[in-house]
Amino acid sequence: MEILAFGVQADEKPLIEHAFEGHHDVRCLDVSLTEDTAPIAAGHEIISTSVNADLGPRVLQTLAAGGTRMIAQRSTGFNNIDLEVAERLGLTVARVSYYSPYSVAEFAWTLAMAVNRRIVRASSRTRDFDFRLDGLMGRDLRGRTAGVLGTGKIGEAFTRIAHGFGMNLLGWDIAENPACVALGMKYVEKEQLLAEADLISLHVPLLPSTRHIIDAAALKAMKNDALLVNSSRGGLVDTDALVTELRAGRFTGVGLDVYEAEAGLFFRDKSLEVVEDDTLARLVTFPNVIVTSHQAYYTVDAVGQIVDATLKNVLDYTAGRRSENVLVPRAS
Repeated sequence: MEILAFGVQADEKPLIEHAFEGHHDVRCLDVSLTEDTAPIAAGHEIISTSVNADLGPRVLQTLAAGGTRMIAQRSTGFNNIDLEVAERLGLTVARVSYYSPYSVAEFAWTLAMAVNRRIVRASSRTRDFDFRLDGLMGRDLRGRTAGVLGTGKIGEAFTRIAHGFGMNLLGWDIAENPACVALGMKYVEKEQLLAEADLISLHVPLLPSTRHIIDAAALKAMKNDALLVNSSRGGLVDTDALVTELRAGRFTGVGLDVYEAEAGLFFRDKSLEVVEDDTLARLVTFPNVIVTSHQAYYTVDAVGQIVDATLKNVLDYTAGRRSENVLVPRAS
């Protein structure tokens, strides 16, 4: 059987091909799954998709009509998939429920340190042999307060690094993580965390209840010199409200690896095109903001685990097995 994999990055392709060797043929496409590309899947019982694939009703209907019966998404998040429609159409859907939390936590810290210590600006200057220090002053993080929204596996990994920096720890989640408590984390209401934290990092999933969890009111509650990092899902932050606050001169730094309107932009080369997203265009102009292209997970360790889990999901489907990765089970 040939598996069709959409949205495969160049570095990811050899890992996928090696993993599937001896099991199934796999054809890797660098194009993402959209309404326009969905017809390509015709005749393929199993497809694999990336996190920014469009798996809304129209795409799912096209897939089902073309003979697709199983979707193996190569990510933990699945907010891009209409699960109710998939179930109605008889499509099995599986995701990757776990991969290295350190990849994302370490990248979140990379963003935090980069904006705090003005690394991008400093690097750009030295390339032009400008070695002035004007505008490059950062802050020690030791003794300051880290606020972690979401203390699951990734949030815990982020917290352990914050503890290593000697920071005070505030957490918010629906349930306390004993490992974080053991590190000295104090769980508080979200409003208190936003008001007291010097560094705020987001590690909650994107759900209806968490969409725009950082909205205009939340942003106004934060310290004027706070650092904000989002390496989870773009929809957690109201980007228009964030731009408004940045224009008012607030926040020492903002590091975003995700953006709420990233679908159709991220993972693609748009350098020769006019980007019509005015919010993103404005966002990247602020000197205290770093935007990266949803790469926090992108380590050989994490991607290797994602690929292995995707293969297992495919093998489970063909063998009629069900695992914890299944979001919509195989129709009986």
